[in-house]
Amino acid sequence: MGMAAADLQFHVLAVDDSLIDRKLIERLFKISSCQVTTVDSGSKALEFLGLQEEHDDQNNPNQPCVSPSNQQEVEVNLIITDYCMPGMTGYDLLKKIKESSSLRNIPVVIMSSENVPSRISRCLEEGAEEFFLKPVRLSDVNKLKPHMMKTKCKSQLQEPEKLVTEEKQESIEIAHVVPSQPQKESDTTQQQQQQLQANSNNNKRKAMEENLSPDRTRSRFSSLTTV
Repeated sequence: MGMAAADLQFHVLAVDDSLIDRKLIERLFKISSCQVTTVDSGSKALEFLGLQEEHDDQNNPNQPCVSPSNQQEVEVNLIITDYCMPGMTGYDLLKKIKESSSLRNIPVVIMSSENVPSRISRCLEEGAEEFFLKPVRLSDVNKLKPHMMKTKCKSQLQEPEKLVTEEKQESIEIAHVVPSQPQKESDTTQQQQQQLQANSNNNKRKAMEENLSPDRTRSRFSSLTTV
């Protein structure tokens, strides 16, 4: 039961420069039994995901560079980000995630306190799953569970495929190795048969020579003469 519950727990990355909004998002997702990680900027979100931008490193040489190979081991099932943030906006963060081959399948949700139709349409066209108006409510969070479930299903399907591929590779390697052993045994059996045939031929030849020897012929005629 404990292991099953752990496997079904979703991990949410919440991005917002407002401490109050971060606390609200964290509380709502924890009510829904989700694990939540919060950061206060788009650049920190990229760093957590292992996709730190180059221009950030140039502007701040003391900031450690995080390459895709050093990506966080923890699985992220959903990213929810504020639209208006200093530096990198939520839209910019969305574009970076969707451009990444390793992260594009993570659902991204945008939230904003301003109801601007053109902004909403642009985010949805770029690949956002939902656009929520603040304050985010528990009913909004409940709508996101199907999106998070998709990432769980994909990760669980990828692992068996990996195992099947490894088993196929092992079978191919074994198939190349096994036939060599019966071949050696066949060669040995053939050599033994040839040796037995040669010995049989030698015995027949020897027997024929003994039957045709002069001594045997003379002894046979001598016995006839004596009688």
